Amino acid sequence: MKPERPALQLYLVRHAHALDGESDAARPLSHRGREQVRAMAALLSRGTAFQPAEIWHSPLARAAETASLLARELRSAARLREVPGLEPHDDPAALVPRINGLAIPVAIVGHEPHLSALATLLIDAGDDTPAVVMKKCAILACERTGPRGRWMLRWLVSPELLA
Repeated sequence: MKPERPALQLYLVRHAHALDGESDAARPLSHRGREQVRAMAALLSRGTAFQPAEIWHSPLARAAETASLLARELRSAARLREVPGLEPHDDPAALVPRINGLAIPVAIVGHEPHLSALATLLIDAGDDTPAVVMKKCAILACERTGPRGRWMLRWLVSPELLA
């Protein structure tokens, strides 16, 4: 009998709040955005659930800065990599084969609507495969898009984040 491989982790991270500006690609994080990253890093550093070997980010300044600050605040040895195909309106389906071929845990720092579309492609198996696994004491928040609309995953906090 083959030993079971540990589950491979993929983390999707939306960039933090950025300043408004004429050049969308060059917009840096705002003070508020840098504080958001520090607060998220403080939460993540309390446990062992977030341990990417690489942090991929789009070429846009706000994503690169979010990735860099997150790694620095976590004192992470994760390699930062600018990866094509992570911009807001890139086709997320083009990234799926690369993600499916991963052998190391990766965090992807990107943008909307790309990240939500990518998560939907990765999670919706189109069969009876569960899209979410709830650990003991986990909290999952959903939101309905309208009175009879579909439910969307808003967030999930798992107990290992609080360890």
